[in-house]
Amino acid sequence: MPALADIVRFLDSELRIAEIPDYSGAVNGLQLQNDGKVTRVASAVDASLPVIRKAIAAGADMLVVHHGMFWQGAQPLTGAFYQKIHEAMNANLAIYSAHLPLDVHPRWGNNALLAEAIGMTLTGTFLPYKGQPVGVTGEIDLSREELQQRLESAVGGRVLLCPAGPARLKRIGLCTGGAGSEVAAAAGLDAFISGEGPHWSYPLAEEMGLNLFLAGHYATETFGVRQLGEVLSTDFGIESIFLDHPTGL
Repeated sequence: MPALADIVRFLDSELRIAEIPDYSGAVNGLQLQNDGKVTRVASAVDASLPVIRKAIAAGADMLVVHHGMFWQGAQPLTGAFYQKIHEAMNANLAIYSAHLPLDVHPRWGNNALLAEAIGMTLTGTFLPYKGQPVGVTGEIDLSREELQQRLESAVGGRVLLCPAGPARLKRIGLCTGGAGSEVAAAAGLDAFISGEGPHWSYPLAEEMGLNLFLAGHYATETFGVRQLGEVLSTDFGIESIFLDHPTGL
């Protein structure tokens, strides 16, 4: 039975939690401890109350997520916020979160795994955030329609396409999650892939002559946490389960 502290040290080191800057509400790392032991780990995209209840029902004593409990910053410990912490503590459920450190990880990251799933060869990085690039660039040789089909197969759902660039794609920029607002950073590429974006990202892509693919914020960020669960299962000999709780966004 591995110790929670050993798992946390492993994740902190491998994900470079202390080195990679993030939004203040991310609070990467261990957000809630348990009694110190882990027998079953659950992984999920969001540390929401329904997901925490699913983890408890599955018998997990550790939950690894991409979006942690503190996105809204400091707040009173009341209502749903109180309820999920109360229920997690009563069930001895530790909660660990990794946001940008997981997005950018070269093997377990959302960007790298989605790129691999669609057959994209990585060539570099782009989209700097506080000195750390959070997007990847790569090469592919597909039509717009073929790439849309590959993306839909990879994420298991519909992909919005703005077909404003070349019909044959070679140079791609990819950043999972909510990076659709960063369309301007993809200037000079044939296509930009993200999860979601604001309304104006579509007309801006049209003006730029850029193919824009939006494959869902949730759907593009299931890859990393699912992989983390598998890594912990292999390296620490514990059971793992992925909790799918899609938002449709």
